[in-house]
Amino acid sequence: MESASSRAKSESDRDAVKLRASSAHCIVNSLAISQLITALASEEEKLLACIHCGLCLEACPTYVITGDENDGPRGRLYLMRAVGEGRLESTSDAFSKHIDRCLGCRACEQVCPAGVEYGQLLEASREELLTAQPKQTPTHKLLRFALRHLWLSPGRLRLFFRLSRIFRNVGLARVLLQSRLLRLLSTRAEFALALLDSSRRRRRKFDAHTTKTDRPAETVMLFTGCVGEGLFARVNTATQRVLEANRFAVGIPQEQVCCGALHAHAGDLEGARTLARRNISAFSDAGDAPIITNAGGCGAMLASYSHLLASDETFAGPARVFSKRVRDVSQQLETIAPLAGSSVGQDIVTYDASCHLLYGQHAAEASLKMLRTIPDLNFVGLEGAERCCGGAGIYNLMQPEMSGQVLREKLDRIRDSKAEVLATGNPGCQMHIGAGACLSGMRLQVCHPVELLDESYERAGFYGETGNGR
Repeated sequence: MESASSRAKSESDRDAVKLRASSAHCIVNSLAISQLITALASEEEKLLACIHCGLCLEACPTYVITGDENDGPRGRLYLMRAVGEGRLESTSDAFSKHIDRCLGCRACEQVCPAGVEYGQLLEASREELLTAQPKQTPTHKLLRFALRHLWLSPGRLRLFFRLSRIFRNVGLARVLLQSRLLRLLSTRAEFALALLDSSRRRRRKFDAHTTKTDRPAETVMLFTGCVGEGLFARVNTATQRVLEANRFAVGIPQEQVCCGALHAHAGDLEGARTLARRNISAFSDAGDAPIITNAGGCGAMLASYSHLLASDETFAGPARVFSKRVRDVSQQLETIAPLAGSSVGQDIVTYDASCHLLYGQHAAEASLKMLRTIPDLNFVGLEGAERCCGGAGIYNLMQPEMSGQVLREKLDRIRDSKAEVLATGNPGCQMHIGAGACLSGMRLQVCHPVELLDESYERAGFYGETGNGR
């Protein structure tokens, strides 16, 4: 049987690519215009410029694994257009299967000569799926409940992460993993527990001290993130200390909330907009001060607020201003000549680029520069550092088989590098690679690049007298 993608491709280029003006007015229901059709219309010129070169295929991890055209960006764009033009139902299995399989790493955007902004089309497609055919599996129901009733409620979310930290810190997660009982019940539950356990501190813990610095030269605002503050507060502390050591005054708005990336990945764009509006309001009192992130996924999402709220009469303007202020901590350090600390030892260190840091914020080179400020760092390059690790937000729990295949390739490259420490700039990547290393028996420390720089500063005595590491 001919696939929907093949049928769409068999039409003339003009009929397959051109987006009719009327498509932008197709109605999902009697009240709202389909976000997918709107997104396709906004990309019309770029889609028309597509030369079908296929560069996006080899950049796509899922296409490389399956060899299926529909599992590559080009095939998925055909499916999206077929739905947008009414030639394929949004409830079709083909549309659901291949859109769900996409990692959303955006590597295809980097190599596309036409400049198609695939990530925005993917999120609109997932919103279409959520509206047309919400999946009723226990995992999908639990995800929707969590996004609506935990992530949109800061108080409940703080409680959830507090309980998660207790479970992790008293060692229950590690005991259950070592017992291998969960593997007999559910490999997905085992991996979820490994994700939690991998968020534990891996490097030596130093006592916090007030940074000794000259009068601050600039004020910046730190976006702490939900998972960041909930499970990786040490990374936020390291970020603040490094910035303060380099003469930045750091403010932390207390009303900030989750960036909304998990909602966008799941197709709940309205939930993402709700969170975006709260964050824009929370950071509005800081003028034009840079908004600093240490999570590639959060940074890419914050930078996309201008697109997410483009149709919001009240927030469209503030969203554009907000997005322009967003920087990764490594990008902020690029604006100065950062301090050089002391050596952090002779462990072999490598670096893996977070996809959204690389393709969303274009800051992977900045992270490498940040690492290079550490004297005598025993650094080795990682083959395939630009390839996705397979974490992709909640993808590792929703598509465990495909995610696992992508992760195995990443772990093989890390083994080949002989690295003992892997630095990566996103908590989701830290947890995903850490979980994979744990379950496969690898001895690997996974941390954030800024944690290594913070340790370097601590060893150099930039933070005053140190206590005994805990």
